[in-house]
Amino acid sequence: MTETSDADKERNREIARNEEAKQVTGSIRVSTWAVAVVVIVGGILFTLGWLALGG
Repeated sequence: MTETSDADKERNREIARNEEAKQVTGSIRVSTWAVAVVVIVGGILFTLGWLALGG
């Protein structure tokens, strides 16, 4: 019985490590998209401001 519970604990630890890795990867992906959106919106606003001032 002890061997089974030890195996279960190790399996749960491995699952937790995998989930943590997925979470980090997802966070990086979201952050990358957020930065890209900010750069694009900033570029559009800069261009509109530049044109409004007569370039």
